Amino acid sequence: MADENPPRSVPDAGKESPIEPSPLTDTVYAPPAYRSPKRRRNIMILAVIAVVLVASVFLWRYFSSYESTDDAQADVHLYPVSARISGYVIKVNVDDNQWVQKGTVLVEIDPKDYQVAVAQAQANLANAEATAQSLNITVPITSVNTSSQLTSTASDIENASAGVIAAERQLTAAHAQLEEAEANDVRAQDDLHRYKLLVDKRDQALATAKSSTAAVAAARANESAAQQFVQQARSRLVQADANHQSAETGPQQVSSTRARARAAIADVEQKRALLEQAELNLQYTKIVAPVTGEVNKTVVVGLNVQPGQQLLTVVPLDEVWVTANFKETQLKHMRVGQKAKIHVDSNGRTLKGRVDSIAGATGPLFSLLPPENATGNYVKIVQRIPVKIVLEPGENRDRQLRPGMNVVPDVYLQ
Repeated sequence: MADENPPRSVPDAGKESPIEPSPLTDTVYAPPAYRSPKRRRNIMILAVIAVVLVASVFLWRYFSSYESTDDAQADVHLYPVSARISGYVIKVNVDDNQWVQKGTVLVEIDPKDYQVAVAQAQANLANAEATAQSLNITVPITSVNTSSQLTSTASDIENASAGVIAAERQLTAAHAQLEEAEANDVRAQDDLHRYKLLVDKRDQALATAKSSTAAVAAARANESAAQQFVQQARSRLVQADANHQSAETGPQQVSSTRARARAAIADVEQKRALLEQAELNLQYTKIVAPVTGEVNKTVVVGLNVQPGQQLLTVVPLDEVWVTANFKETQLKHMRVGQKAKIHVDSNGRTLKGRVDSIAGATGPLFSLLPPENATGNYVKIVQRIPVKIVLEPGENRDRQLRPGMNVVPDVYLQ
C-alpha cells in the first residue's frame, strides 16, 4: 500500500516555485477515500435486515394465506347391513375386507318357508277375486229382479183391489137379493096364512111359501158366498200389499249386494297386499350390498338371524372425506369452496380437496354430555368446530386413505 500511494511532498515555504500558481490550481485535488471496515459492516447489516424484512413479509403473507390443524381424521358413512326377516343362513358369498359392488348378494337365508307363504297368498288372492267377480255379477241381477218385483207387486195390488171391489159389489147384490127373497117370503107366508081359509088356494099358497123360503135360503147362501169372496179378495190385497212392501226393500237389497261386492273388492286388495308382502319377504332372503365398498362381516353359515340383526358393514372408500376440527379463531376467513391440501400421515402423500361445509355448532355440543357454562367456575377455552373437506375426484383412486386415519389439512383462504 505504501508503494502504491506515496505521500505527497509539501513544497518548502522558503523556496520559490519555478511555476507560478494559476487560478486553476488553487483547488487542492483530494483522491477518493477508501471505505472503512466499519462502514462496510454497517452496510452488510442493513442489507441483511432488508433481506430479513422482505423474507418476513413473504413468510407472513404465505403463512397467513392458509389455516392448518393436526386435529383431523378421514371420515365416511358406514353402512350397516342387517336382516329384514328371520331365518336360517344357508350361504355367505363374501369374505372379510372384500370389495363388492352395489347390489351384490352378500348373504342368503333359507327361502322355503317364504316360498310356501307366497303360494298360500296367491291361492287366497285367487279365491277373493272369484268371490268378488261373483258378487259383481249378482249386483245387476238383483237390481233387475227388484225392479220386476216392484212392478209385479204393484200390479198384484191393483188386481187385488179390483177383486175386492168386485166381491163387495157381489156381496151388495147378494144382500139385495136376500132382502128381496125375505120380502117375498114374508108376503108368501102372509098369503099362506090368509089362504088357509080357502081350500082351493091352500095348496098353491103352500107351494109358494115353500118356494119363497127356499129362495131366502138360497139368497142367504149367495150372501155368505159373497162375503167369503170379499174376505178372500181382501186377503189377496193384504198379501199383495205385503209383497209390494217386501219388493220396496229391493233398493236396500241392491245396496247391500253392492256393499258386499265392494267388501269383496277390498278383500281382494287385502289379499293382493298380503301377496306382495310375501313376495317381499321372499326377496329379503337375499341380502344385497346397499353401496359399493369394502365388507366387514360378522355372519357365518348356520346362524339363525332375526329382523334388525346386523350381519355386515360396508365401507364405501370412494366416498371418504376429511373432518378437520379447526379452532374458532381460525374460521374468520374460511369459506365454503376454498381449496385445501391434505397431508396423510400414513404414507406422506398430499391430496387435493375443498371445503364442503362448516358445522353448525362446536363439537362438544354434539356430545352426550354437552358443557354447561352457567354452572360452576367458568374457564374460557378456545372451541373447535368441525369442517368437512371433500377430496377432488380421483385423489383417492387407490383407496389408500381409510376412515379414521390422521391427516393434516391446509385450507387456503385466498
